[in-house]
Amino acid sequence: MADDHTHVLDFFTPRAAGWDSRFPDDGPSYAAAVGQLGLRPGDAVLDAGCGTGRALPALRAVVGPRGTVLGVDLTPAMLEAAARAGRAESGVLIRADVAQLPLRSGSLDAVFGAGLISHLARLGADTAELARVVRPGGVLALFHPIGRAALAARHGRTLTGDDLRAEPRLRALLAGSGWRLDSYTDEDDRFLALAVRRP
Repeated sequence: MADDHTHVLDFFTPRAAGWDSRFPDDGPSYAAAVGQLGLRPGDAVLDAGCGTGRALPALRAVVGPRGTVLGVDLTPAMLEAAARAGRAESGVLIRADVAQLPLRSGSLDAVFGAGLISHLARLGADTAELARVVRPGGVLALFHPIGRAALAARHGRTLTGDDLRAEPRLRALLAGSGWRLDSYTDEDDRFLALAVRRP
C-alpha cells in the first residue's frame, strides 16, 4: 500500500499548485455532473479524491447548508490548494485514503469521484469501500470532464477495450463491489457513469 501511496503522491504533489489553471473551463461540467446525482437538501455526500475541491461548491449548492459535504484526498498539497481556493467553505477537507475511509457504514447518500478510477490501487476493494459508506439506494458518480477517446488522445494513447472506463469492464467491476451501473455517458466533452448502491 505504501508504494501505491507514493505513486499517487509523486504524481499529484508537484501538480497541485497549478492544477486549476490547467483546466480553467471545467467548472460548468462539474456542476452539470453533480446535478445528475439526484441529491436533495440535507443529504450527505463525499467527493472521493477531491483534489483541489472543484466539485465541492456544486455539491454544497445541491445539499444546502444543512447537508454534509466531505472532500477526501490523499495528497496534502491538493488539500492545501483546495483551502487556498476557498473551497473549505463548501465542505470539510480530510486527508484520507479512499481504501480506508474514516466514515461509518451507510452514512452517505452519494459519492462523487472525478478522475478517480484510474488512481485506485485496488479497484475491486476500493469501490467496495465506497459502497460500504453509502446507504442502499445511494449513488456513485464516476466523472471526467472529457470522454475516454479525448482523454486517451491527450495522453498520446489509443483507446482500447481493456480501458478501465469501458462500459462492460466498468459494469462488471461495479457489480462485483456492491453497485449496479445505472447510466453510462461517454462523449467528447463528458464521461459520467452513475451507479446505485445495491441493498
